[in-house]
Amino acid sequence: MWDELTVKSFKISTKVEALSYKTISANIKTVTKNWVIVDAEDQVLGRFSSQVAMMIRGKNKTNYTPHVDCGDHVIVINAEKVKLTGNKWTEKEYVRYTGYPGGQRFATPTEWLKKKPELIIENAVRGMLPKTKLGRAIFSNLHVYAGTEHPHTAQQPKAIKLS
Repeated sequence: MWDELTVKSFKISTKVEALSYKTISANIKTVTKNWVIVDAEDQVLGRFSSQVAMMIRGKNKTNYTPHVDCGDHVIVINAEKVKLTGNKWTEKEYVRYTGYPGGQRFATPTEWLKKKPELIIENAVRGMLPKTKLGRAIFSNLHVYAGTEHPHTAQQPKAIKLS
């Protein structure tokens, strides 16, 4: 009734079906979060911010899961040396609202550079993250500093060169 060839092929086909090809979804317990340091000196703001946002979100990892914070902690140094192309230093406007009538305020990147240069990069990266609870949680993984000094040496961050 069953010849030997049929039995062998039946065994092979059942073994293939027995293998598990499940998609592994990351969660808080399985995620490995590393510390990375990135230099913003002579980097164009938009391109640099998109790469930083991708690393914070975790999209550069193989186990990326959209609903989980699986990105790395990114330390950005030399925020005051970031570049803007064209006339954006004077023509670009950041708009905020104080909450009071007539409380709309405008600022240029030049003004932010004088007051607090970290705001330029933080604002650009925040705009590239989801506008949800998860996006706000992911944003806390970004650490921006104006100079080369930062207080995260205990985490032993790896230096990454972005091009």
